[in-house]
Amino acid sequence: MDSLFLKHDRLMEITPMQIVRQWAQTINWNARLLSIRGPKGVGKSTMMCQYIKQHYEFMDRQVLYVSCDDSYFSAHTLLELTEQFYLRGGKHLFIDEIHKYNNWSREIKEIYDFYPSLRVVISGSSLLSLMEGDADLSRRCINHDIQGLSFREFLHFYKGIEMPIYQLEKVLANPAPLIQNMNQLGRPVALFHEYIKYGYYPYYLENEIDYYTAIQQVINHTIDDELPRICNVDVANTRKIKSLMTMLCASEPFQVDISKMSVQSGVKRDTVIAYLNYMGKAKLLQLLYSDLVNVKRLQKPDKIYIDNPNMLYAWATTPIKIGTVRETFVVNQLSTKHKVEFMKNQGDFFVDNKYIIEVGGEDKNFSQIANLPNSYILADNIETAIGNKLPIWAIGFLY
Repeated sequence: MDSLFLKHDRLMEITPMQIVRQWAQTINWNARLLSIRGPKGVGKSTMMCQYIKQHYEFMDRQVLYVSCDDSYFSAHTLLELTEQFYLRGGKHLFIDEIHKYNNWSREIKEIYDFYPSLRVVISGSSLLSLMEGDADLSRRCINHDIQGLSFREFLHFYKGIEMPIYQLEKVLANPAPLIQNMNQLGRPVALFHEYIKYGYYPYYLENEIDYYTAIQQVINHTIDDELPRICNVDVANTRKIKSLMTMLCASEPFQVDISKMSVQSGVKRDTVIAYLNYMGKAKLLQLLYSDLVNVKRLQKPDKIYIDNPNMLYAWATTPIKIGTVRETFVVNQLSTKHKVEFMKNQGDFFVDNKYIIEVGGEDKNFSQIANLPNSYILADNIETAIGNKLPIWAIGFLY
């Protein structure tokens, strides 16, 4: 137990405070059981350590951060750790890499039931594993999902440009304050085109040269290890799943033809749909439907995107179509806080059952959404708004 406190102290000493995301302020850290979920690399572990560093004195033994890949757990259980921590006056336990501990959800459930005064935060780099454990912890655990850096956060942390968060309805109804503020601080078009290639993951500045390699490793680990282990995906099909990812990177966003994808990948139709759903849950893909309320199990998505533009550039083996990048960015930024549905005939996206969004370049016109209420164009390569035609980068200030 003492060795864990020593490691905790050393970790607090080296925890960086240069990138402290406002997202942490939206989390209820006082919940009895809190799960911090999100794709690998978005900064979950750092966020937990920063919270401890900000709210507890150094060497305060009421709080403890541990990682389940620590050698301590080769000879001890989570229940043993919790009992010792509790007896020493512990009040706030942070458990990282929880997915690396066998039967973790069962023991966390016991901890919740038998230590009512203890606050527990769990996290891990396997989003699928955390979701799998949700069933055992239903009604006990508060899940909080975090994403990679928004365009606003990229500007703040990488460029020193500070901008506030804007609500979507205010961006669409009155974009002038945001646009004027941004144009006074920098050239948003150039910065946007940098962001869509680099900067979604907080570790970009740590190793710029190997940034795409790190993203590729996350994708490979998810497909090669997590999908077979957690979702019972046939190992023989992992290469086909990667081929499917490559195919999506090279194509323009399209209405999904599952039969064609089945033929091209050599995987049965229902299996293709199941694999797409797994990849969506793992945050490798964004799956869009035309009716989220009535989505059924094994229903094919209407449109498919790679999760974020940086992942798109990292995995692609051929030049990427800019239209794909633009729509990927919009879906990624909007889906964090808003309901995004596929529009079948007019517009690209239907947001919050209210807004119709069309995405394109600077020459994009309203021909496809003419006379439709609450319809907007998000256009690339422009710095200001013209009526309901807004710069695409304006949608990157929502969090």
